[in-house]
Amino acid sequence: MGAVTNVVMSLAVTFGAYRAYKLLAILYSAWTSPLRLLPGPANPSWIYGNLKDIWDAENSVLHEQWVKEYGKTITYSTWFGMSRLYTTDLKALNHVLNNSNVWQKPEMAKYNLGRILGHGVLVVEGEQHKQQRKIMNPAFGAAQIRELTEIFIDKAVELRDIWASEAEKEGGVANLNALSWLSRMTLDVIGLAGFNYHFDALASDPKKNELNKAFSKIFDTNTKMSIIPVLRALIPALRWLPADRDAESKAARDTMDRIGEELLRNSKAELSKQGSLGKDSVKGKTLLTLLLRANMASDLPESQRMVDEDVLAQVPTFLVAGHETTSTATTWALYALSLAPQIQSKLRDELLSISTDNPTMDELNSLPYLDAVVRETLRVHPPVTHTIRTAFQDDVIPLETPFTDCNGKVHDVIEVSKGQSLIVPILAINRDAELWGEDSLEFKPERWEKVPEAVAGIPGIWGNMLTFLSGPRACIGYRFSLVETKAILFTLIRAFEFELAVPAEDIGKKSTIVQRPILRSDPKSGNQLPLLVKPLPKF
Repeated sequence: MGAVTNVVMSLAVTFGAYRAYKLLAILYSAWTSPLRLLPGPANPSWIYGNLKDIWDAENSVLHEQWVKEYGKTITYSTWFGMSRLYTTDLKALNHVLNNSNVWQKPEMAKYNLGRILGHGVLVVEGEQHKQQRKIMNPAFGAAQIRELTEIFIDKAVELRDIWASEAEKEGGVANLNALSWLSRMTLDVIGLAGFNYHFDALASDPKKNELNKAFSKIFDTNTKMSIIPVLRALIPALRWLPADRDAESKAARDTMDRIGEELLRNSKAELSKQGSLGKDSVKGKTLLTLLLRANMASDLPESQRMVDEDVLAQVPTFLVAGHETTSTATTWALYALSLAPQIQSKLRDELLSISTDNPTMDELNSLPYLDAVVRETLRVHPPVTHTIRTAFQDDVIPLETPFTDCNGKVHDVIEVSKGQSLIVPILAINRDAELWGEDSLEFKPERWEKVPEAVAGIPGIWGNMLTFLSGPRACIGYRFSLVETKAILFTLIRAFEFELAVPAEDIGKKSTIVQRPILRSDPKSGNQLPLLVKPLPKF
C-alpha cells in the first residue's frame, strides 16, 4: 500500500512540476518577448496588468484612447505581466485573420467556450475545423435561409402580438425589457429553424424556462473580474476550482446535450428511411437535417465524415450563436431607432410600402433603408466587440503603417513569438474615424448610400466591417442572422413606435461574450433595455 501511495505521489509531483514548468515557460516567453519594446500604457498591476482598467471601461474606449496616444500598433499587459498585441492596422489584421493555422483561439478561450459549446465549429481549429465547416456550409447558403424566412416572420408576429397585448393591458403603452423578449423569441426561432424543436420560450415564464434562464445567467455582464477562470484554463489540475456561473453553464450544457442526443437519434433514423443520399441532396428545412444529409451522403468519403460526437457538438453551437447574437443586435437596433425618431419614421415608411405581413427573404433584401439600418446597427453596435488570437508558431506580421519602438527604431513588420496573443478590435475598426469620417460614432444609416473609400481595406466577409470577421474563421451563420434581424425589425417597426423608458445616458454597455445593455443607475438588476412600446393606429 505504501509503495502504491509513493508512486501516486511521485506521479502527482511530476505532473505538477511539468505544469508549473509549462506555465513558467509561457511567462518567460512573454517577459522576454520582442514586443516589450512596442509603445503602450504602463503596467499598473503585476497580477492583472491593464485588464482591470479595461474591464471597468466601456467596450473599446480605453483601447481607442491608447491608439490616439501611442499609435496604431501597441502592446499592453494582461495576467502576470504577459503582453498582448493590439493593432488597428488593416494589413496586419488581414494577415492574422487569413492565416488561421498560425493564429488560433487561445487555450483559455477554447477551454471556457468549450465548457458551454463543446467541440463545435466555433471552438475547434485546424483540420477538424475545416472538416466541420465544409460539411456545414450547405446548411447556411442563401437557398436554405430563404426556406427559413417564414419561421423568422412567424415568431416575430407572435412577439408583436404579445407586445400589443401588453400595451393594451397597460393603457396603450407598454414598458418592456426588449432584450429579454428578443432573447426568448430568437431562442424559439433557432429551436424551430435548427431542429424543428419547440422551446416555447415566448409562451412560457422566462424564470421557469430552463434553457432561457441558464442563457440569461451565462451572458449576464454584471459579473466581477475573476482570476479563477484563467487559472483553470492554464492549469488543468486546478479545474476543480469553483467559479461564478458554473452551475448555469452546466445546466445549459446538460439541457443542450439531452436535446441534441434526442434530435440526432430521431433525425438519423428519419433520414435512413430515405435510402441512399447523394452529396448534393441537401435540400431540407432545419439546419440539423441539412447537416446530417451532407454528412450521411453516400458519395462523401468516410474520412471526411463527422463522427456523431462532432455532429452533436454543433447543437449547442447552433443554439448559442444562433440566438444570442441576433437578439443582442436587434436590441441595439431598437435602442438606436428609439434615439432617432426621424430614422425610425423613415424606416417605417419604407416597410409599410410592402403590402404583406409575411414577406419573403427577397422582399426583405429589396428594402434599401432597412438594409442600411441593419448595416449601421452592426457597425456601431456589433454584438461581439473583439476577439482574441494566439500565435501557434513564430510569425512576421506585415504593417501598412510602421511603428516606432521605445528605442526610436522604426519597424514595418511585427515579429512575434509562438504564444503571443493579439486582439482583433472589431468595434474599434467599425467606428475608426480615419476610416469612416469624423461622424464615425454617430448612428447614420445614410452613410451607406456612399461608403468611404478607406473602408474597402477592412477585411470583413460582409458590409465593409469586422462584425462577422473574415477568412476561414468568418461567421458561418451571418446570412441567417441578417435575414432574421430584418424580419424582426420589419414586423416590429411596422406595428409600434419605440422610445427609451429611461434617460439615454442611463444606458451603458458591458460585455462577457456579447455586448449587452445595462442601466448605469441599477447595474445589479442585470442586462436590460427598457422601452416604451406604443402600437400604431394602423396596427
